[in-house]
Amino acid sequence: MANRGKLFVISGPAGAGKTEIVKKLLEKHPDVRLSVSCTTRAPRPGEVDGVNYHFVSEERFRALIEEGAFYEWAHVHQNHYGTLKSTVQRELDEGHDLILEIDVQGCLQAMAQDDTVTGIFVCPPSRENLERRLRGRGTETEESIRVRLNNVASEVATAYKYHYVIIHQDWSDVPNALEIAADEVYAVIAAKRLEIENRRAFLDALSASLKA
Repeated sequence: MANRGKLFVISGPAGAGKTEIVKKLLEKHPDVRLSVSCTTRAPRPGEVDGVNYHFVSEERFRALIEEGAFYEWAHVHQNHYGTLKSTVQRELDEGHDLILEIDVQGCLQAMAQDDTVTGIFVCPPSRENLERRLRGRGTETEESIRVRLNNVASEVATAYKYHYVIIHQDWSDVPNALEIAADEVYAVIAAKRLEIENRRAFLDALSASLKA
């Protein structure tokens, strides 16, 4: 019987590069799956419903909250985000390791509810680099950039509550920074797979055979 999958939650300030890191990780390692969250925000150019997010109305989201359908949910930057319990549990029961990319509020909520969740915090190398990344998106207004930067200090302060911290280096200084960050996330996943709890059945069988 396959080991139950593990949930790895990635979060950090907007513009730190979480989405790019997760995308690169999934390209290189098809053995890891992405958990798709629900959101009430409008799709960005190129985003597909059911692939990037499940895009739902504010009314539908509130109904799901009332039903207790979410593993975690949060209100961030004037929008709601949440992860359906049914989606997560089905994948984990089937033995799949899941990556969940959400904001800081949601990650802290998930870790508080389930001590098997592994929290990975993605940090920019500096404030200046983060501002350049936000402006480089071309999807943020000056007001939204100001709001996000003002929120960064409190978000970074929560990093001390996570299990791992990934520093997404400046691409101009480290051209393969994205590759490095994705490899570091996968190193965390690989290490978790090697923990004693995932090897206990094997060790029991090996010990029994050696005693025969």
